Amino acid sequence: MITIIDYGVGNIRAYINLYERINIKINVAKNVLELKKATKIILPGVGAFDYAMNRLNLSGMRDSITDLVLYKKIPIIGICVGMQMLGNNSEEGVLPGLGWIQGNVKQFDSSILSSERRLPHMGWNNILPENDNLFKSINIDNRFYFLHSYYFECKHKENILATTDFGATFTSAIKNDNIYGVQFHPEKSHFNGVQLLKNFANI
Repeated sequence: MITIIDYGVGNIRAYINLYERINIKINVAKNVLELKKATKIILPGVGAFDYAMNRLNLSGMRDSITDLVLYKKIPIIGICVGMQMLGNNSEEGVLPGLGWIQGNVKQFDSSILSSERRLPHMGWNNILPENDNLFKSINIDNRFYFLHSYYFECKHKENILATTDFGATFTSAIKNDNIYGVQFHPEKSHFNGVQLLKNFANI
């Protein structure tokens, strides 16, 4: 069953409503016991990196999630800050990330942005995806919704699943085996977002 991690960060209700509309069951996990049903995991995230990492560390679920993802190979998708948490660290904070995909989170260089492109990167933008089941039946002419000032810089090119232009090209989706991350908000991205979350359910 698809399980969304409720550790006090992210709009959990938006994901529940979306999956209910497409008749896919979703479970909410607030503790280790509720994680036992998981066959897919969604790690949402909004706000500051350290705040999100601290909330996950305090939730009591981190070790169990790690076991499910790294050893039982349960697919997981990190969204927005949830994607950034998959890396090693962030310029936004001092806490270490999960380290499941090698890379560092960096702030956009505002000096290279035009007057039309100011931080945060907020609103609709295109992605250029690799061929992967996560993007099956996605219309790349339709855009996804972003809201962030930091981006994930992958150490290894093979982990880059999609890129986006915002004055410069940045990584907007990542993958390492069963571990996925997207910088944009699928729950706010209308038809493409619905399709992406449906695709994740079918991975």
